[in-house]
Amino acid sequence: MLNRSILIGRTTSDGELKYTPSGNAVYSVTLAVDRPYRNGNGEKETDFIPVVVWRQLAETCANYIHKGKLIAVEGRIQVRSWETDNGRRYATEVVADNVRFLDSNKQQNQQDPFEGEGQPIDIDDRQLPF
Repeated sequence: MLNRSILIGRTTSDGELKYTPSGNAVYSVTLAVDRPYRNGNGEKETDFIPVVVWRQLAETCANYIHKGKLIAVEGRIQVRSWETDNGRRYATEVVADNVRFLDSNKQQNQQDPFEGEGQPIDIDDRQLPF
């Protein structure tokens, strides 16, 4: 049997980092993923998929993921259920094993700390140590 999911989309929020009573970090965020076709009105439709990340990767995601960030998620689909006063409730989510950050710093309007550096200098080849 195989349960693998690979998603690429943009985050709808900064996400939320929590800790279990045993101290494990758990990060949750929703990923907006466009469908590969347009509807009858010519508009793109989007699925909003809950993603859950555990342990060290959860803390890393909490530090670097912000609303609108383009990420790739690889993981497995999980369905949870629980009882409430109104009956049984279900949640379907992707439990991530791997998260890749696909936006560059410049795409996120963050200033490059090395911008303006790397200008050519005039140096004689005989002065080089190699």
